[in-house]
Amino acid sequence: MSAFDRITIHPEICLGQATIRGMRLTVSVVLKMMAAGQTKEDVLRAYPELELKDIEQALRYAAWLASEQTLPFPAA
Repeated sequence: MSAFDRITIHPEICLGQATIRGMRLTVSVVLKMMAAGQTKEDVLRAYPELELKDIEQALRYAAWLASEQTLPFPAA
């Protein structure tokens, strides 16, 4: 099993953004809902086609992306 087997990136779906299982539902939508204080249950109610494993993997994917080395913003 791939570490992110529920996360798909395809240039013809949502302009290449990471989506959940190829649906037109981006990982960022799920993350923004969670960041706004919504619970996993709230997200599942809003998007009944999702599964709990989808949300959990979206969170792990975000953590993985955040762990990548980034360059600081240039001083203004």
